[in-house]
Amino acid sequence: MPKLETLRKIVQEVDSAETLDDALVLIVKRIRSAMSTHVCSVYLFDKDLQAFVLMATEGLHQKSVGQVSIPLHEGLVGLVGQRAEPLNLDDAAQHPQFRYFEETGEERFKSFLGVPIIHQRRVLGVLIVQQREQRKFDEGDEAFLVTMSAQLAGIIAHAEATVGIYSSTNQTETVGSESKYDGIAASPGVAIGVGVVMAPPADLTTVPQKTISEDKIALEIERFQAALKQVRRDIRAVGRTLSKRLRKDEAALFDVYLRMLDDNALPGEVISLIEDGQWAQGALCAVAMEHIRQFSLMDDPYLRERATDIRDLGRRVLSYLQEEASAEPKQFPPHTILIAEEVTPAMLGEVPPESLVGLVSVLGSSNSHAAILARSMGIPTLMGAVDLPMTQLDGQDLVLDGYMGRVFVNASKDLRHYYELIIAEERQLVVGLEAIRDLPAETLDGRSIPLWVNTAMGADVNRSLERGAEGIGLYRTEVPFMIRESFPTEAEQVQSYRVQLESFAPRSVTMRTLDIGGDKALPYFPIEEDNPFLGWRGIRVTLDHPEIFKVQVRAMLKASIGLDNLRIMLPMVSYVGEVIEAKRLINDALNELRDEGLPIARPALGVMIEVPAAVYQARDIARHVDFLSVGSNDLTQYLLAVDRNNPRVAGLYHSYHPAVLQALRCVVEEGHKEGVQVSICGEMAGDPGGAVLLMAMGYDVLSMSPIHLPKVKAAIRAVKYAEACAMLDNVMQLLDPKAVEEAIYTLLYDAGVGRLGNRRNLEAG
Repeated sequence: MPKLETLRKIVQEVDSAETLDDALVLIVKRIRSAMSTHVCSVYLFDKDLQAFVLMATEGLHQKSVGQVSIPLHEGLVGLVGQRAEPLNLDDAAQHPQFRYFEETGEERFKSFLGVPIIHQRRVLGVLIVQQREQRKFDEGDEAFLVTMSAQLAGIIAHAEATVGIYSSTNQTETVGSESKYDGIAASPGVAIGVGVVMAPPADLTTVPQKTISEDKIALEIERFQAALKQVRRDIRAVGRTLSKRLRKDEAALFDVYLRMLDDNALPGEVISLIEDGQWAQGALCAVAMEHIRQFSLMDDPYLRERATDIRDLGRRVLSYLQEEASAEPKQFPPHTILIAEEVTPAMLGEVPPESLVGLVSVLGSSNSHAAILARSMGIPTLMGAVDLPMTQLDGQDLVLDGYMGRVFVNASKDLRHYYELIIAEERQLVVGLEAIRDLPAETLDGRSIPLWVNTAMGADVNRSLERGAEGIGLYRTEVPFMIRESFPTEAEQVQSYRVQLESFAPRSVTMRTLDIGGDKALPYFPIEEDNPFLGWRGIRVTLDHPEIFKVQVRAMLKASIGLDNLRIMLPMVSYVGEVIEAKRLINDALNELRDEGLPIARPALGVMIEVPAAVYQARDIARHVDFLSVGSNDLTQYLLAVDRNNPRVAGLYHSYHPAVLQALRCVVEEGHKEGVQVSICGEMAGDPGGAVLLMAMGYDVLSMSPIHLPKVKAAIRAVKYAEACAMLDNVMQLLDPKAVEEAIYTLLYDAGVGRLGNRRNLEAG
């Protein structure tokens, strides 16, 4: 069995291959050598042919590569793919499904070991090894080959996702066919526009590829040489400063740096690329990354460390190039779809509001600060698009589907027309919904339900009132904490909270106490944990830091003076003891302020039900509070053990899962037994179909993003409460989330408002 170090080296080498073909050729060579066998081959599944095609081999005839295809249900390769499990034979020709292909020359080989290449339950191909001698490969060999197939699966899946943007090897010139990339739908809507890539400072991996016209080549070379001059100057200065503290051989390292910057070294290659039409930053990154890749693969430790030197030099030169470029105002086309490795609020601020139509982030989650802002602004957003070839998308025509969580590059005429119709339909829908802004959310048979909103920023207030919100069911107090460099003072918090309370008075405003941890971190209060979603977050943090909690509660209470519309809500409660302790601290703050002579009214206190433990203690918790509010996003995540921000499993996250529906109904029934109000403030409340279902369950208040409120109101006004209850009885018997969704959509469709349904579950085209 090959040693672990050998396996690691192969993995590293394959990971650094520039193309899928390179990776396949490399892996068959390395596996054959590592396993000391005679043949190693890779077959990939072709959906059009419904067959496995030989894509790379060491040991069989090279002329058969790309020519031999094995139907899905034929041959040993087909058997491995069909069963999706390894096949280990000492004499392959004796197996009843063996099929001989003369052009491969494989009649010389008896032993056969094949393993499927699987990515997210889908068989992408088959990896096989063969040997002349008649013997079974041992368990170590099989384990090694399975490990290599798992590594290869990720590479193939990524290549499959990114192929098609460019139809030639010159990726910066020739635009190719339609491509689609999936991620997490973070803010609903559709956008059609032009990609604009924004890269963080001095990051060699995120600089976009751009071509320049012939008349700008000389200027780009001049910019590059000016940056080189600056870096050479910096290195000499550092060398002089440290020369007295270093030995002669150590000081000579700075001479190595300078030699790397000689015109005949790296700079010569960069200038050559610029002369071919690449902009200076892109040319620098392409050359630097290639040299980093080559040095990283070397056996000699000294040479391998040169990769670090080149990365450092590349970043230094790039920093000066970017500094010069930043002096010139960045141009944003009229319909900008902003793309970044991780979109930040600062990036949003750079784009003129009238130009920004969509956001795409390679990293990040639907709960990131940027995603929250995007939802507040009504900007379609895709997060977690991990397979996105970001650097190739600057200036490309894009179609962003914020319902389904996908982005299309070079969309076909028909697909683009499909999404243009959706945009036009949504504009018409908005106009129609404005007419019901001041009407109640009341069913055709007289059942009404208050519609509240979730807010995070001061700007959300006006949007909410314009859409007819009747209160605030969730004010995320952590957002003002996130945009600062230190904890806000009590006075600063009072100012923030007063805006929300005063703008909505006399309507109720529900303020959630600080909810950090998980995927919501404060830059000045970092929480680093292996499993943050099951770690120190929400009420756990603030009870451990009562000084933070009490200052926040005091600020809320002060901000409510004369308005008396404050409700305080505790996040991430998992047992009754946390509620009792929080109540004690709130009472302390209340008494302190009253002792200071301030006329403070006691606010209503509630608890968020968002972990399974709280579901089963809902009645016990209700005895200690004035209201319960379900956070359906986290509750769904914890019930299903699915991180909805992880693209690999996000498809398993479903609000209509039977377990989720049972938990939701349990909470409202248990809360009502104690006579407390039960509301819900997760995304499910903002889905028109979900809102109708929750109304039928008996929820007293639905709270949602302001942008969803008009659609929810329209759905409720179009149905009968009795029909919604009948639909609820039906769906509670169903076992498939899709069947539940279909039943809900059918009700909306029959009511004449099918267009309000959640498009995330309707395939385009």
